[in-house]
Amino acid sequence: MDDAKRFAFGRNWRAFLSGLAESQIREAEGSLSDMLGLGDLAGRTFLDAGSGSGLFSLAARRLGAAVHSFDLDSESVGCTAELKQRYFPGDPQWQVSQGSLLDPSYIASIGHFDVVYSWGVLHHTGNMHCALENIQLPTKPLGYLYIAIYNYQGYLSEIWRRIKKVHAGSWSGRWLVNTIFLPLFFLRALAVGAVKYRNPWGYFTEYKRRRGMSVYHDWIDWLGGYPYEAARPEEILRYFNSRGFDLVDLKTTHRLGCNEYLFKRSCGIDSTAAGR
Repeated sequence: MDDAKRFAFGRNWRAFLSGLAESQIREAEGSLSDMLGLGDLAGRTFLDAGSGSGLFSLAARRLGAAVHSFDLDSESVGCTAELKQRYFPGDPQWQVSQGSLLDPSYIASIGHFDVVYSWGVLHHTGNMHCALENIQLPTKPLGYLYIAIYNYQGYLSEIWRRIKKVHAGSWSGRWLVNTIFLPLFFLRALAVGAVKYRNPWGYFTEYKRRRGMSVYHDWIDWLGGYPYEAARPEEILRYFNSRGFDLVDLKTTHRLGCNEYLFKRSCGIDSTAAGR
């Protein structure tokens, strides 16, 4: 699609990195380790497909994995390279490159991995079906595939697709959407904090304990995240089960956020071809 209509994910992640704290990195490590159920990743290879800020590439490397990170967005690639420079300068066990999930020749060039991770990326490619096909390719036999995809909510998903398209269409559209929704999100967060945590600021405090992310930058990502697609859990499960992936863990939402899937690939491909 026209790059001018694509949300500037990397610009948002660069702003996120300016305030990144050690506690957030530890939360990211913990969430990755908990979902995978592997303790650490020592001796394993890890692909971060659509690395964004680079936070989870960093978390995987700190957990002991040899990491390959890539993103389509050049500023996101720069963010990931910046984190590597901060924490693992010159490390040959962490490679950072620019590439597209929609380009099978690029995917074929990077090899195969014990863990393939793509959180909140496939639904922003502009062709989620193609991205789903390609994300399987670098997963080794008996390797893990960890993805997160927006939950389909019928007409609500279609309304949000249109809102995001307005945001992406022009500076005035971006201003309009942000001006309307950011205050609403803020007031809702205060209300949730007061009710759930008995502290108006409780929602913001707890949010960083969810994968180490920033609520504000996630709001910006949500409002601007275009292209936008979504899928029901049963659709994703049926799709991957038919292609030799067994479900290991699933975290679902009944709202517009992401469903998280952890699959393990069966020995359905040539293990010799899958070696790096």
